[in-house]
Amino acid sequence: MIRLLIVSILICCTLIAEAQNKRRKSDNENSLEGVPFKERIVTGGGFGLGFGSTQDFISVSPMIGYKITQKFLAGTGVTYRYTKYKFFTPAIKLTDYGISPFLRYTIFSNVFLQTEFEYLNYEFPTVGTETTRKAFTGFLAGGGFFQPIGNKAALYVLALYNFSYTDPKPGEYSPYYSPLIFRVGINFGF
Repeated sequence: MIRLLIVSILICCTLIAEAQNKRRKSDNENSLEGVPFKERIVTGGGFGLGFGSTQDFISVSPMIGYKITQKFLAGTGVTYRYTKYKFFTPAIKLTDYGISPFLRYTIFSNVFLQTEFEYLNYEFPTVGTETTRKAFTGFLAGGGFFQPIGNKAALYVLALYNFSYTDPKPGEYSPYYSPLIFRVGINFGF
């Protein structure tokens, strides 16, 4: 009976030591200790373009981030949008701009979670060719998937939910038609 107890204790100690060793290995694999600053920088973003008989649209959304660990990225995105509505005479030209600091954590393989705070200064038409500008803030969270393209680039698809979204009242405008936001873009690492 004593031998069985001693063998059981030794097996438990061996299993605990092996589990700690595996955890240390995975922590080291996640660490970027000794990696140069330049190799921790990630850039990318999105670009949109559309021309039509009633509307022209240009959107530029660059992004820069810093890898804190192999799985954890902190960064910020900047947004600029230009829209020209041609069905008014004269045409209405609107510009929107904003900034979005974010945190992204890769949970496994190529799947990640992201939280983001967005500040967006949004211009919208009011009466005739008059426009009004309003600031919107939002807390967004969701997840996405990235697919590496070569050594230093990756395509990403991201779905976010805007927890600050409210349906616009009659006569009001909103930069979003829904609390769901979908993005597609490319990230580049140096």
